[in-house]
Amino acid sequence: MGYKLHWSEESVTNLEEILENLSKNWTNREVENFKKRLGQQLDLIIKNPFMFPISDHMPRLRKAVLSKQTTIFYEVRDKAIFLAYLHVNRKNIENLK
Repeated sequence: MGYKLHWSEESVTNLEEILENLSKNWTNREVENFKKRLGQQLDLIIKNPFMFPISDHMPRLRKAVLSKQTTIFYEVRDKAIFLAYLHVNRKNIENLK
């Protein structure tokens, strides 16, 4: 049995903001490519959550770089993966809690 994925409110909000920004500034094709890459990365995390490194800024979290622009931060507990947030890399990581 695999890990179960849980989205925090913050990670859902982050995703909505990213998709809104992409749809304003890019074509529908780029938006769909982002969604596809995100889905593939989440599948990797679910199958092997320990393959990505521990975050230097928050040791309870792991970080999976999705692109130059976006990093996924998540926590593994028991048989569950909790998405903490999707970080837009141009923002200061020091401000995250």
